[in-house]
Amino acid sequence: MSPEAVNSLFSLLIGFALAGALVSGYQALAQRQAGFGLLEQGATPHAFVAVPFLVFAAPFIIMRNTIRGRQIEHRRIEFVMMATVLAGFWSLMSGTFVVMTLQAVGLLT
Repeated sequence: MSPEAVNSLFSLLIGFALAGALVSGYQALAQRQAGFGLLEQGATPHAFVAVPFLVFAAPFIIMRNTIRGRQIEHRRIEFVMMATVLAGFWSLMSGTFVVMTLQAVGLLT
């Protein structure tokens, strides 16, 4: 594998790991599942805090909802594949941001 491919894979995995950790932490603290419904509260301080949280937690939420939709509602496989690609791309972008931030701080070379 080329170094660029390894870096992209690392960013993808970091993005999914961060998303899973954020959602698990939220669920442990709030005693309910995180979801995009956090934005439905209107223009409150909670909604503004939810935006950065959802930016990094979205890949996990998308995949969780997709798997549930496939099992419970028997959604078509095309929608599952499209949601998987979307969550993967989102995870790659958020993971790239985290890796670049760690490199800028000097914690990762």
